[in-house]
Amino acid sequence: VQLQASGGGLVQAGDSLRLSCAVSGRTSSAMSSIHEVGWIRQAPGKEREFVASITWFDGVPSYEESLKDRFTISRDNAKATVYLQIYRLKAEDTAVYYCAVRPRDRPDYRYWGQGTLVTVSS
Repeated sequence: VQLQASGGGLVQAGDSLRLSCAVSGRTSSAMSSIHEVGWIRQAPGKEREFVASITWFDGVPSYEESLKDRFTISRDNAKATVYLQIYRLKAEDTAVYYCAVRPRDRPDYRYWGQGTLVTVSS
């Protein structure tokens, strides 16, 4: 499974931004093995932080509690793409945002994209 994150950039505090994560697999069985796709971010000098996830086949979202009021995760299975909409951006949202896949047979995120940098200017 391969993931390609995009949509980051330099934005102003208070703006909105939508990140995209294109998911692909060499075989249909690889795609069928996906349980969920998550967004995880890492701010400069900090640990990685879970942001949100969505189950691949039935679209059930989960959020980090402190972020759920400003973040919305969604997916378009026809495009094999997962989106992360961020509203009312804050300086502390500055981070590299990664998308990752958790397969059905694992408790952790096994496949990771390269990340997309979001920089929020105040």
